[in-house]
Amino acid sequence: MGVLNATPDSFHAGSRVEQVENAVERAVRMFDGGADWIDVGGESTRPGAVEVGREEEAGRVIPIIEAIREALPDTGISIDSRRAFVAREALDAGADMVNDVSSLGDPEMADLIVESGCPICLMHMKGLPSNMQENPNYGDVVKEVRGRLEVSAKKLIDYGVKSSNIIVDPGIGFGKLLEHNISLLSSGRSVVPEEDMGLMWGVSRKSMFKQMLGREASEDRLAGTLGVAAMAKDKGVDIIRVHDVTEHSDLFSMMEGIR
Repeated sequence: MGVLNATPDSFHAGSRVEQVENAVERAVRMFDGGADWIDVGGESTRPGAVEVGREEEAGRVIPIIEAIREALPDTGISIDSRRAFVAREALDAGADMVNDVSSLGDPEMADLIVESGCPICLMHMKGLPSNMQENPNYGDVVKEVRGRLEVSAKKLIDYGVKSSNIIVDPGIGFGKLLEHNISLLSSGRSVVPEEDMGLMWGVSRKSMFKQMLGREASEDRLAGTLGVAAMAKDKGVDIIRVHDVTEHSDLFSMMEGIR
C-alpha cells in the first residue's frame, strides 16, 4: 500500500502532494512500482498534529481520488480518514476501502461500512494525534491492543460485516513508546482477533528508527523501514503501508525468489 498525503504537514515530506496532477503522477509511479493499494489521506495524524475540519479534509482528497480512479481503473484506492463524512464522499468518488486510524471513533462509521460493504482497516490509537505520545502506558500492550481492536471488530460483525472484510493495524507509533512498538511488531498476528481478518503494518520511516538507529530525518530511515518489512511475511502481515513502493517491491521479489 503506497502512501499519498494531500496534506501540508504529514511527517514525511516525500509523501505530500498539493496538486491533483502531481498526485496522479505519483500514484501511477507507485502502481508501476508494485503497489496494490494507494492510500489517500487529507489530515495529518502525526504526533501533535492539529485537527482539520471535515470539509477541508474532503476538499483535499476527493478530487485526487476521482483523478486516480480515472487514471488507474484497476488499482485499489483506500481513504485514510477517521470521519464517516469524508469516507462516504471518498467511496462515492471511487475509493474501495476505508483506513480508519480511530477504529470507529466516529459513531457513523460503522453504519457506512455496513451500507457500502467495503473493507475497513481498524487501527489502534491510544488518545488523539494531539496528545497520543504524552506518556502512553500499558500493562500488557499486545493484550490491550488486541482487546481494543476486538471490541471495534465485534461491533461491525454484530452489524453483519464479514470478518474477512476487516483488517486490523496495531498502530505503531500511535500512542506507543519504543518498547510498545517492538512488542507489537514481535507479536505479529497475536493482535488479530479472528483468523480470517487481515493484518496491516504501517511502520514506514517512523520515529522508532530515530530512537533505534539515530536517524533524525525521515529521509534517512528507508533502510530501517526495509528491515522491518523483511520480517513482515514471516509475521503473517497481509498489507504493508509504505512511502517507498518500488524499494519494498524489489525487497519482496528478492526474498520470494530466494525462498
